[in-house]
Amino acid sequence: MQKLLAVLVCALFAAGLYSGRVAAADGDTIHFGLNYELTGSNPIIGESSIQGVSLALEEINAAGGVKIGGKQYKLAVKPLDNEFNPESAAVVAQTFADDSSIVAMIGPNDSAMCLGSQAIVETGLPAITPWATQVDITSGRYFFRACFTDDFQGEILAKYAYDYEKCARAAVLYDMSNDYNVGVSKIFRASFEKLGGKVVEYQSYNANEKDFSAQLTKIIAADPEIILLPNFYAEVVDQAEQARALGYTGKFIGSDTWGDQLLLDLDKNRVFEGCVWCGHYAVDIASDKALAFIAAYHKKYGRDVFPNDIVALNYDAVNLLKLGIEKAQSTARDAIRDGLASIDIYEGVTGTMRFHGSGDPTKSAVMIKIEDGQFKFLDVINPQ
Repeated sequence: MQKLLAVLVCALFAAGLYSGRVAAADGDTIHFGLNYELTGSNPIIGESSIQGVSLALEEINAAGGVKIGGKQYKLAVKPLDNEFNPESAAVVAQTFADDSSIVAMIGPNDSAMCLGSQAIVETGLPAITPWATQVDITSGRYFFRACFTDDFQGEILAKYAYDYEKCARAAVLYDMSNDYNVGVSKIFRASFEKLGGKVVEYQSYNANEKDFSAQLTKIIAADPEIILLPNFYAEVVDQAEQARALGYTGKFIGSDTWGDQLLLDLDKNRVFEGCVWCGHYAVDIASDKALAFIAAYHKKYGRDVFPNDIVALNYDAVNLLKLGIEKAQSTARDAIRDGLASIDIYEGVTGTMRFHGSGDPTKSAVMIKIEDGQFKFLDVINPQ
């Protein structure tokens, strides 16, 4: 995959879509930065991010680019790896903030990386996170997002555990080192207990832990009917398999970090068969726009896998940036920020986004069920 990404970046450069070191006076091209997680503990995030960005850029530029004052401009990206580290994400954001040729930033994708970059963004660098759902990210004026938030997702997961799965006793195992995992877990617990259920164990671990037996032993002793695992793809398979090995026979439920083929590939023992998780879009109920996006993805990357949520959300984030620039009719950062804030509605691959004067879109979520080793659409959850 790393070789594929190197080839992709070279192709972007050759096509004029990757800016590298650019001059501020590049008169026909608008440059934005991509703050993405290419290395570190979850490289699938960065790999997916650059795929979605490149698909959007190719489509936008093939259609004439960005229109300002009757002139068409190409859109190009400068990608910098944040190493899945909040301090590195802040360094990347500062690099973009200091570069006058960069008009805005896409990313980071992870909530902890966004919070690490937040203070820099709020100095005046308009930014769109495609996938980060932690509620506080958009508390300022310059951070926007293309996804729903943890308060919406946490409530959905609680409702599904209580009403759909008919479980009154739940447990949670979450990564305490990441703001995303913490946020989903807290909101799930509060929402589940408000519905009348009880969270009988609430266990955490630190990043890079591999042995979860101590936490799972406590969880299993509390006799939950369902365990929430709001953690990343590779981790949750280990966690579920260790739970089964310790004698747990109940259900699992997952958040939007489950949404990649990698989870299914790693789940050799089918421990997640019949489980449900909350995601951003479903391939089997895709809109015409999403179907066109999926077809473009298959043409570029092959037909063996479907684009995951991160690919789709990065694609939508670039298109949101294009719309914000065109609404601003300017490449000035403050004008772009105002342009993004003025977006009322955007029809994206991941659904219809409605903005109400804040950086957060109101949009639907989907519930996915794992059946026969595949992701299958279960339900659409609309905001109240």
